Amino acid sequence: MNEIAAILLAAGRSRRMGAFKPLLPFGNSTVIESCLDGLRTAGIESIVVVVGHRGEEIRARLRNWKLIFAVNPDPDSEMSFSIACGVEVLNENTKALLITPVDHPAMPPEVVALLLKEWKDGAKLVQPEHDGRGGHPVLVDLVYRPELLALDPHEGLRALFSVHRKEVRRVPVDSPYVARDMNTWEDYRQLHEDVFGGAPRQVDRY
Repeated sequence: MNEIAAILLAAGRSRRMGAFKPLLPFGNSTVIESCLDGLRTAGIESIVVVVGHRGEEIRARLRNWKLIFAVNPDPDSEMSFSIACGVEVLNENTKALLITPVDHPAMPPEVVALLLKEWKDGAKLVQPEHDGRGGHPVLVDLVYRPELLALDPHEGLRALFSVHRKEVRRVPVDSPYVARDMNTWEDYRQLHEDVFGGAPRQVDRY
């Protein structure tokens, strides 16, 4: 597992959400801690958290976690730039990388195990899917490291997976949460209700 790392993307401003997504309550924890817990439960020890907007608040919240932080100096940039920031600080022994945005806090650890199995069986690019919809996290072999550092800002990982479509392995999973985006307040409220059976506790919005 020392050959596998994860990048958790948490640099944006969460404008569509109307509240700061990483630190929203999620059960008895927060969105970002739920993401981290899923990765750690799956056995991923090396995790890079890419921060930007309100990065010091995230660092303070996660002070008891053993993490690597990377800083995206432009929180308004595309996700591809955050990915490059994370890749640049990876341990040189890393051979494959899980990439996930912070808005997938209900991702089951079992999904990570499936992705890793496909990689160990020779797959270079792996994506979970539910009912035909691709989701997160995705796994990228670091043979593609140069391309991760130079992703198209508008197409991002989609362009990488498209160019190397013959290398892509889509893995059907039972969990709908791999393909559930959490971009708006309604998305967040509905996901929380689906996972925990009730609304999230009251928080201040923008």
